[in-house]
Amino acid sequence: MSWMAWTMPTALFFATIAVLLIVFTILAVRYPETPRTGVLGIETTRGDRLFITLLGSAFINLAWLGLVGLAQPWALLVCLIYAAAVFRWV
Repeated sequence: MSWMAWTMPTALFFATIAVLLIVFTILAVRYPETPRTGVLGIETTRGDRLFITLLGSAFINLAWLGLVGLAQPWALLVCLIYAAAVFRWV
């Protein structure tokens, strides 16, 4: 894969996504969950909330880059707060 510039942040990003998928798969097998209805009015499971979190975090980071201009680790803090809210109320 010499065509792609694998930097440490890129590798950490993909490794984190892989670990999250593995952990959520193990959780789904060991502790099956019934869907719950949150503020969106739709039934969601852990996997659905993870997907919503990842998608929203991507948009938060893109908006942060385009509008805020501060250091990117602060966007990570915003994403963690967003993730906590999604897993709590969605």
